[in-house]
This record gives sequence, structure tokens and C-alpha cells, in this order.
Amino acid sequence: MPLSSPKSDLAEKLFLHGYACSQAILLAFANETGLDERQAKLIAAPFGGGMGRLRLTCGALSGAFMVLGLKYGNEQPKDLKRKYSCYELVQDLAKKFVAIHGSTECGVLLKNKVSLKEIEQRKHHQKICHILVRDVAILLEEILAKDNHYSHHPSLK
Repeated sequence: MPLSSPKSDLAEKLFLHGYACSQAILLAFANETGLDERQAKLIAAPFGGGMGRLRLTCGALSGAFMVLGLKYGNEQPKDLKRKYSCYELVQDLAKKFVAIHGSTECGVLLKNKVSLKEIEQRKHHQKICHILVRDVAILLEEILAKDNHYSHHPSLK
């Protein structure tokens, strides 16, 4: 995995300027999704901190899942090819993320990297979250660079 890319640099910069992890990802990829900046900010806003600071699914991953849905999701309820292909892309991204960081859960990621005191004092962002944002952006770019996303799922071949 490369150490950085233009999108990962942008996402990390947005995060360090105060946007939630989910917002930083969706904003960095807004051009690819057809969203304007305002829409991206508002849609992704509640997903930071592992879903509204519940420390569930990593907000950076949630932002990336939104990008995948906007690019590859199904619009028609019976379009199973697109639906399952999109699910596969989400699973692929999550698997690659877990291989690097050990979990997709915000709370686990934070506990693995910083102390409880730092979490309570909200000092964890400088220590770990910007790295997660950067890594998610790099992984997402790799997925978006691949061709033929809709023919992946074995049940659709």
C-alpha cells in the first residue's frame, strides 16, 4: 500500500482541519460521487466517531462505504448484480482495513492505539484517526481504480 496519494493527503488535511473522519473521506471523493461539498458534509456528519461517537464502525470506513454506494450501489430493488457487487466491495475494503489495523470498530481501534485518558480528553485524533483516514482513502482509491466492479460476485457469474 502506498504511503500517501493526492486523495489521502486531501482527506487527512480535511480531518486535521476539523471535519469528522467520515466527512473527510466523503468530501475528498465528492467529485467521484456527484455530490456537492455541502451535501457531502451533511450526509457524512453523523457518522464520525464510529457513528455519532458511539465508537461503532470506524467513521472513515463509513465515509468510504458511502462513496462505494454512490458509485456502485443499486438504484433498482431487483438489481442484485449491483447490490451484491457493492456489498463485495465494502467487504473487500473492510477486510483490507482489518489486515492493517486489526478491527473496523472505532472503540477497539482507539483502545489499541491510545490510552483511555487520551480518548476522554479527545487527544486521540492526532495520534490515530488521521492515520485511519489516510489509510482508508488509499484503500478506497485502489478499489476505485479497478475495472469491472459488477462482475465480482460468484453468484452472479
